[in-house]
Amino acid sequence: MDFSSTEKNGIVIIELKGAILGGPEATALNEYLHHLIDNGKKNVVVDVSNVDLMNSSGLGMLIGGYTTMTNAGGGLKLAAANERIQNLITITKLHTIFLAYTTVDEAVSSY
Repeated sequence: MDFSSTEKNGIVIIELKGAILGGPEATALNEYLHHLIDNGKKNVVVDVSNVDLMNSSGLGMLIGGYTTMTNAGGGLKLAAANERIQNLITITKLHTIFLAYTTVDEAVSSY
């Protein structure tokens, strides 16, 4: 997994790419989220449009990110999940936790 970020209207957009399988990538993402918080950025949209595979560790990574941001008084929302990722989120009932949007712009506007 690789990730990059941009900012739009004060919201940080993190684009995840590749397979989200946890491991060292989870640590890197968690450290980045803490860096954002330290710099006053507490609202994040995670763009998963370029994610081709996600396992339970990857879901755990997203849950950890959600917890980190909400505990800091912010939020983490998902955007642009393909059908496979959306089904995984629905099957695991994580749709009750994550606010998911069809597009990144919709997610940014929701803040």
